[in-house]
Amino acid sequence: MLAPVPRPTDPFAVRCSRALISPRSRLALLALVLLTAGTLVVLYEPQRLLASGWPRTDGAGAGAVLLFGLAYGLCTAAFVPRPVLNLAAGALFGSAYGLTAAVAGTVLGAGISFTLGRVLGQDALRPLLKGRWLRAADGQLSRHGFRSMLAIRLFPGVPFAAANYCAAVSRMGYVPFLLATAIGTVPNTAAYVVAGAQAGEPGSPAFLFSAGFIVVSGLAAAVVAWRKRHALRRPRVPATADAT
Repeated sequence: MLAPVPRPTDPFAVRCSRALISPRSRLALLALVLLTAGTLVVLYEPQRLLASGWPRTDGAGAGAVLLFGLAYGLCTAAFVPRPVLNLAAGALFGSAYGLTAAVAGTVLGAGISFTLGRVLGQDALRPLLKGRWLRAADGQLSRHGFRSMLAIRLFPGVPFAAANYCAAVSRMGYVPFLLATAIGTVPNTAAYVVAGAQAGEPGSPAFLFSAGFIVVSGLAAAVVAWRKRHALRRPRVPATADAT
């Protein structure tokens, strides 16, 4: 008795499975996820809930701080501005607990964005890095990931989400990215958190110092960005070997 001949694999099913896991399909999924997240933020404004709908809990326990940090991370991954959340963290929890929740939420949100960009967007976007600025940024992040991301986090000129997805498309590792984010975001995050905690006393030294630090760091970031922009625009003069 002859053994049954196995059916050949359906070529249509194979083509469908390949299309679903192709780089372009994953990039389209990433765009859909980000568009949905942005739409939900516009419709429901979760930053208002965290800023005003949360009961004030100075000296709160670890549970409330952890819950706020989780909500903070999800909100930053959905493009909610971090300064608003940092001010809310300070107003709700005070300086120490607020800074803990804000930094933890920042690292969580950065990790979510980095994972989405790395899994869904890297394969499709890396072939598109052809411009001089794009190649320079990719090379800097890939070769000097930790110090480059640390500098980006220290200066508030680069949008948080843009830095996350640029790092994800590069060849930077998870550990340097998350460690640089955790360290580099502390100064500016602390300034906003303290300002939020002292918002009821705008004349206090802590509030004035925090506000001044925010202004000075913003101006410093603008100066650095302006200088880098002109350095990149300056044409490179190739070395010549003329010995005339």
